Order: sequence, then C-alpha cells, then structure tokens
Amino acid sequence: MASTVKITTAQKVADRDLEDKLGVSALAEAKQATDDEHAQTLFQALKENRMAVMWSILISMTIIMEGYDTILIGTFFAYPEFNKKFGTYYGPEKGYQVSGPWQTGLNQASTAGAIVGGLLNGYLASRFGYRWVMIGSLAVINFFILIVFLANNVQTLLGGQILCGLAWGVFATLAPAYASEVCPTNLRGYLTTYVNLCWAIGQFLAAGVLTACLDIEGEWGYRIPFAVQWIWPIPMMVVCYFAPESPWWLVRAERLEQAKHSIKRLSGGKTEEQINNQIAMMVHTNGVEAEETSGATYIDCFKGVNLRRTEIVCVAFAGQILSGSSFAYTPTYFFTSAGLPTDAAFYLSLGAKAFAFIGTILSWVLISRWGRRTLYISGMASLSLILILVGIVSVTAGLPGLWAAGGLCVLWLFIYSLTIGPLAYSIISETSSVRLRPLSVVLSRTAYQIVNIISQFLNTYMVNPVEWNWSGKSGFFWGGTAFLVFAWSYFRLPEIKDRTYEELDILFMKKVSARKFAQTHVEAYETVTPEGEQGTEEKANATRYE
Repeated sequence: MASTVKITTAQKVADRDLEDKLGVSALAEAKQATDDEHAQTLFQALKENRMAVMWSILISMTIIMEGYDTILIGTFFAYPEFNKKFGTYYGPEKGYQVSGPWQTGLNQASTAGAIVGGLLNGYLASRFGYRWVMIGSLAVINFFILIVFLANNVQTLLGGQILCGLAWGVFATLAPAYASEVCPTNLRGYLTTYVNLCWAIGQFLAAGVLTACLDIEGEWGYRIPFAVQWIWPIPMMVVCYFAPESPWWLVRAERLEQAKHSIKRLSGGKTEEQINNQIAMMVHTNGVEAEETSGATYIDCFKGVNLRRTEIVCVAFAGQILSGSSFAYTPTYFFTSAGLPTDAAFYLSLGAKAFAFIGTILSWVLISRWGRRTLYISGMASLSLILILVGIVSVTAGLPGLWAAGGLCVLWLFIYSLTIGPLAYSIISETSSVRLRPLSVVLSRTAYQIVNIISQFLNTYMVNPVEWNWSGKSGFFWGGTAFLVFAWSYFRLPEIKDRTYEELDILFMKKVSARKFAQTHVEAYETVTPEGEQGTEEKANATRYE
C-alpha cells in the first residue's frame, strides 16, 4: 500500500509567504501548475515547451567540447606521432612511449582544472546566472586551446590542459543544471540525459578525427585534432547570448517579472494564466526549501536533509568512474599496449563510440518506462559482470583473446550508454534542491573528478606495458568497484521519476526510504480545497506518514 506524508511546517510557512507575495489565490494557482505537470502527456509537454526544448538542446551542446577532449589525450598515447614528440624511446620492442608519470599528469590535468572551474562556477552561477558564466567560459577557452595547439613540450601541454579544464568544469556543471530547470517534469529525464548524448557525440567526433589523422606524418597528425576544438566556442557564445535565463534562478534571485518573461520565451504559446501558475509554483517550492536551507553555500549542501541529497548526487556521478569507465570506455591504449595493431584499435574505438551514441538514444525509451533507480541498479550490475568476464578472458586466453575482450568492452560501452552514462546526469540535476542546484551539481562533479584522478592514476599503471602491465586483468579490479556501487544504489538511490521538485523536497524532508520513494504519495498543497479555498488546520494535518 502506498504511504502518504503529512504536511510540513515548511509548507505552511511557504503557503503564507506565497500569498503575501502574489495574493490570496496564488496557492491555488501553484497547485494548478503542479496538477497540470502531472496530467501532461509527453506530446503536450513538447508542444507547450518546444522553445525550452530547443534552448536546452543548444546549451547542452557545450558538452560536446568536453566529450571531444576526454578521449583526445588518452587516445594520443596510442598515437605514434604524439609519442615521438612527447615520449621517450624504450628500444625497438616498445618504441616511443610517454612514461607512466607523464601519462598520469596529462590524463589528470584537465580533470584538476575542471575541479577548480566547477567550484568557481557554483559560486559564479549562483550570483550572476547561467548565461553570462557560460559566455565568459566560452570566451576564455579560445585562448586556452591555443596553448595546447602550440605546445612544443610536455610541460606546456600539461599547463594548457589544466587551463582548458577550468572551462570544461563550467560546461559540465551548467549544462545539466540548465536543462533540468527550463523544462517540466516529464521532459526532464530526456533533456538531462541528452547531455550524455552530447558527450557521446563529442567522443565519436574525436574518434573519427583521430582515425582520419592517424596516417598524417609529422606534428600535424596530433595538432589538427587540437585545432578542431575551435569550431565550437564562438557559435556557442552567440547561442548563450540569445538564450533565456533559467526562470528558477530568476525566482531564487527574487526577479519575478523577469522570470515570467523567461517562461514566456521558453514556452510554445502558454497563456498568461499558465505562466502565473508556474511562477506561483516556483515561488512556493523556493519558499519550502528556504525554510529548510537558510543560505545557499557549499556548507549548506552538507546540512540537514541536504546531506543525503549531496551523498546521492556525488556517489551516483562518481559511479560513472567506479563502473570501470577509465578502463573500458576508451580502450584504445589498452589494446595497442596488449598487442592489437594500432589501426585496428582505432577502428574498434570508433565503432564503440557509435554504439555509445545509439545506446544513449535508446536510453530515452527505457527511462520513460522504468525510471532512474531500476536502470541504474541493473546497469551497474551488468557492467560489473562484463568487466569480470574481460578479466577472465585475459587470464585464460591471453593475446588470442584480445578481440573477445574488445567485443566485451564494446558491449560494456553500449550498456553504459544505455544506463549509467545518461542516468547520472538526470540524477544529479533532479535530486539536488532548487536553491542549492548549482552548488550541488558542482559538488557531484567534483566527487566525479576526484575519483577520476585516482582512477586515471591507477588505470595508467595497470595497462602501461612499462609499468604494472596488468592488461585485461584490470577488469577484475574495476568489476569489483562497480559491484560496490551496485550495492550502494540498491539501498540508497531513490526513484525520482514523475516527481516535481517540491514533491522531492517533501520526501527528503520526511526521510522516506529510497526503496519507498516511488510508492509514497505526496500532496504538496494539502491545504487547498478543490474550489481553491484555504482548508482548515485539521484538514492540513489529516494525512499520516505510515
């Protein structure tokens, strides 16, 4: 039987504040907006919010830049011309190789920059809004790309990667937050997971460019892939300039008239009544959260009920790395180090990225049917099993089993792109509270990056033939980490499908078990009668949490 939750003190205070700001009918208007969101079909939501969908899709395309770079450096280690320029000669058998310490540094450089950039973004986005922070980041990355393009030694390349990471940290945290705030409940899953599709597009483009440049002799073989990054910043700056600001951010900033204008631009012809209802719902949600969260700082993310939300977004996002992505997502260097011909390894990587693209699109079908929790749990269990199989093949078959291990890595990438990859963006964007969203998303990304640094360090030594040389046996280690995340997600990851932000606030305030989120009934406007009049105190307290 479904449980219900009783009205909270925060809701009562938010009710009074809403009426003080927008009038006595505002509470009924907010309830109407919530009811409309739940009643909307997918096609109705697309029709009424078609401009929001367009702007969300365009803003999220900044992630293509980060996706492009994430496999660039790691794949360059299998690139002959790159190794000649930045590596050391280890004899005729191993040829030119970038040493383990420098591989680790280059792999982690943009990650370290992204941590700093993300943390700065949490503060800047909360203060100045999403648009201008994105425009500033796109402007400076043009100069940072020039540094890596002209780098003549590994030290300069390292510094350039760190600086580029500052901007990528902004893109990675702003895009999913913006997507989650401009669209209604039944579109959030599609548009937040679309962020992962942009990531996959970037990686597919990078794999294609790298494969095309493989036979180019001299330094242009690796400089051209760096130069391709200049395609995005200027057009994306124009997009961000004309894009509407997030109405949720404007409500948090008490700029209600601007928020109404933003909703009007994001909608596909909503009536004035619908816009007023939506503003009332946003103000009420912000009021409920304000009672539980007095400020909007990083420290507030670790206080009270927000601590649980921070745990969920951080572990769910870090789960992308702990699922074995450092090893299986971009296995080009692993395969070339293990003995697969360079051109075959690159074509295998290119095909794998195509599967990632297809998997992300198919995830939109699954997420609308089964939600976030079921797909995340089942996906993590499957990834753990595949990685263990890679380890078994490596131990039992050796070099003859390389193609079998390669096929398993492609299967791993397909399932990852079907589940964990896109779902993590949805979870971090929707689970965080509205008031703390920019900060919460940044913290989740920081957790991801810290785990990524450790992961890149370990994986570099695991697969490097002049270091630990574990090769495919690394699958046992990453299969174990994926299993640990699977166990955590079963007990701690709630289902957030079809919940408004205010309903999620109430569920977290009442400390509902993760396994009961989907079955628990929430009435955010219990004090409103069907006629829109305020009910009695006894009516407000009539529900019970069972």
